[in-house]
Amino acid sequence: MANYIELTAADGFIFPAYEARPAGPAKGAVVVLQEIFGVNAHIRAVVEGFAADGYLAVAPATFHRVKPGVELGYTPDDVAAGVALKAAVEGLPPPGVLPDIQTAIDYAAQANGAAKVGLVGYCWGGLLVWRAACTLSGVSAAVPYYGGGMTGAVEVARTPRCPVLAHFASQDPSIPLAGVEAFKHAHPDVQVHLYPASHGFNCDHRSAYDATAAALARERTLAFLTQHLA
Repeated sequence: MANYIELTAADGFIFPAYEARPAGPAKGAVVVLQEIFGVNAHIRAVVEGFAADGYLAVAPATFHRVKPGVELGYTPDDVAAGVALKAAVEGLPPPGVLPDIQTAIDYAAQANGAAKVGLVGYCWGGLLVWRAACTLSGVSAAVPYYGGGMTGAVEVARTPRCPVLAHFASQDPSIPLAGVEAFKHAHPDVQVHLYPASHGFNCDHRSAYDATAAALARERTLAFLTQHLA
C-alpha cells in the first residue's frame, strides 16, 4: 500500500511525503531522501522497493519549502531546474529542511510502533542523509549514495551519531576520488564502498544506471539495515 501523506514540521510547515507499507508486519522503518529531481517516479519506486523488502518507507518532499509539487525527469533542462531548486533550499536560513527530515524520522518511528529508523538518500539526498546522521535524533543507520558535497571540508568535519554506510562511484566527476579518500581517512568507522560506475548508478531512469553496481549496493544496504534496525 502506497500513498501520499501530509506531515507537519516543528515550525508548523506542512509538506507531503510518499509512504509505502509492507504487506505484513514491518521489520523497521526507512526514510528515503530524494535526488534533485523531487519525489518522482524513481524515488517512489525506491520507497515501494523498501516496503517490498519489509520496511515501512517514507520519502519527504524536501523541495516543498521552496517549490511544491516538484517531479522532474533527467533531461539537461531537468538537471538545470533541479540544481537551481537545490541551491534555493541550501540558501534557506539554517536549519533549512532538516526539521522536515526530523519530522519524517519521528513519523516513521511512531507509525511503526517506535521502530528503529534508517535513512537512505541519493545525490543531494545522500548529502542530507549525512547531515541528518550527524545532527538529528532517532536515526539508527544511515546510507548515503554518492552524496554530492559530502567530501567537502565542512561536511567531512561533521561526526555521525549512528552507523553509516556510504556508496561512491569511481567515475563520478562531481565527487573526486581524492575527496572520497579524505572522507575515508577522516571517518574510519564509516563503511565506504567504491563502485566502477558513474554518479547516479542506482537510478534505472538514467543513462548512468549500472545494474551490477546498483544490485551490489542494494545488497549491502539491506544487510546494513538488517544489522542496525533489527
